Amino acid sequence: MSLKIRLSRGGSKKRPFYKIVLADSRSPRDGKFLEKLGTYNPMLPHDHAERLIMREERIKHWLSVGAQPTDRVVKFFSQAGYIAARPQAEQTKQPMPKAKAQERLKEAAKAAEAAAAKAAEAAAGE
Repeated sequence: MSLKIRLSRGGSKKRPFYKIVLADSRSPRDGKFLEKLGTYNPMLPHDHAERLIMREERIKHWLSVGAQPTDRVVKFFSQAGYIAARPQAEQTKQPMPKAKAQERLKEAAKAAEAAAAKAAEAAAGE
């Protein structure tokens, strides 16, 4: 049985409230869980004391046993100093232009560079 430390959503529509829970990875997001480890209320200001409440001793226990936190929960735990932060994933190539567009950009840069060199040569010759 693989254990996950994750967020379970509560609250009403457009007013989210999350419980930080320990659950079996196969159970549904808002379904059965083994233990409640804290709460997260994103509606409160960042500096509010009750925005993020965590039970430190239980969290450390479950991490030592091998429970895997989700990405968002890792962010919370690393800010609290329970674990080291995960490195950011590299950005995909999707937003980059295609190969032909990249070639055209390189050619345009070379032409601009040549024009600048020619202008500098003409200015130095005068």
